[in-house]
Amino acid sequence: MASLAPSTPLVAAHGIVLRRAGRLVLDQVDVTVARGEIVTLIGPNGAGKSTLVRVVLGLVQPDTGTVVRAPGVRVGYVPQHFAVDPVLPLSVHGFLRLAGPHDRRRLADALARVGLDDLLDRPMHVLSGGELHRVALARALLREPDLLVLDEPVAGVDVAGQVELYELIARVRDDSGAGILLVSHDLHLVMARTDRVVCIAGHVCCSGHPVEVARDPAFARLFGHRLADALALYRHDLAHHQHVHGHAAPPEATTASTVGGA
Repeated sequence: MASLAPSTPLVAAHGIVLRRAGRLVLDQVDVTVARGEIVTLIGPNGAGKSTLVRVVLGLVQPDTGTVVRAPGVRVGYVPQHFAVDPVLPLSVHGFLRLAGPHDRRRLADALARVGLDDLLDRPMHVLSGGELHRVALARALLREPDLLVLDEPVAGVDVAGQVELYELIARVRDDSGAGILLVSHDLHLVMARTDRVVCIAGHVCCSGHPVEVARDPAFARLFGHRLADALALYRHDLAHHQHVHGHAAPPEATTASTVGGA
C-alpha cells in the first residue's frame, strides 16, 4: 500500500451539492474516510447514498464542493449491481483477470482471502448471490487498495450470508489497514460492524459513532423512535457481550433491519 500518514484522510468530500433534472440530490454533504476505519452511509430510499459514492470516486462531478484524495491512494470499488450474462461463457478466472494480468496463483490467493476455494474455473452465472459478492470483493482486493468502496455489498444475500460478509469486510480492514466506505441499509448489522455512521437524506442528518447516531433525534425522526431505541439497545448488548467474552456476538444474535436502498 502507499505510505500515508495515519492522520491523513484517504478521501475527504466537503460541501457536496448535486442537482439532477432540477432536483437537489445532495445538499452540502461532507464525508471523510481515514485509514483503518469503516464508514457506513445509511439513509432511506432515494437519499443519494450511491450518488455520493460515485462523487467520492470521481465518477460524478458535483455542482459545487470538493473531493480530495490522499496522494497515491489506491481505490478498490465494488458496485451495487453488475450484470452476469449466462450466455457469455465468463469464468471466475476471466472475471478476476479483468482487474489486471495476474497469474493463476495470485487469483487463487485472492479467492482464498474471501473464503472461496476451488472456484477459479466456475462459470460466473452459476454462483450464488453471496459468492458473486465475494468474487467481486476479491477482484477489488487484487488492487491492494488503501480505500475500499462497497455499494450495498450484501444486497440479495440472506441474513446468514450478510453476517459472514460483514465479518469478512471487518477482517479485510484488520488485515490490510485499508479504509472502507460502504453503503448499507441493514441497520443492525451496520451498528455491529462499523466505526462511524453517516446518515443522509439528501443532506447529512447525523453522523458519528453508531451509538451516538442511534440516539440522535434526527435519526429517530427519520427511522422512528422504536427502531432507534432498539438499535441503541442492540449496540449496548453487543458491546457487553464483546467485553465479557472477548469476541463478536454470534450470528444468531444479529437481526437485519431494512430501511431502504440507495
